[in-house]
Amino acid sequence: MTWTDELNQLAELRARGVLTEEEFASAKARLLNGEQARSNQPLVSAVNTFRRSRTDRILGGVCGGLGRATGVESWVWRLIFVALFLCAGAGLLAYVLLWMFVPSE
Repeated sequence: MTWTDELNQLAELRARGVLTEEEFASAKARLLNGEQARSNQPLVSAVNTFRRSRTDRILGGVCGGLGRATGVESWVWRLIFVALFLCAGAGLLAYVLLWMFVPSE
């Protein structure tokens, strides 16, 4: 449901007398501010658009996808995963989990 549909429903409820003017104004403000707050979060947007790369890949494309999503070169991400791998294998575990759960582009 789009926010215009929700605004129309709020207006209908106000017209039928279910909502008072104060309740209508409060609900409208929450709806509009909530939509604005969600669209202003670049981290959430980057996470939702994160995909494994098909072109910049050595194994699964995880580092290429991370590079595109964060703006950091993919070789830097590869170094980070290698460093984490040397720390009790955490890098390998993280890479395999990302490879399994992040969709390809």
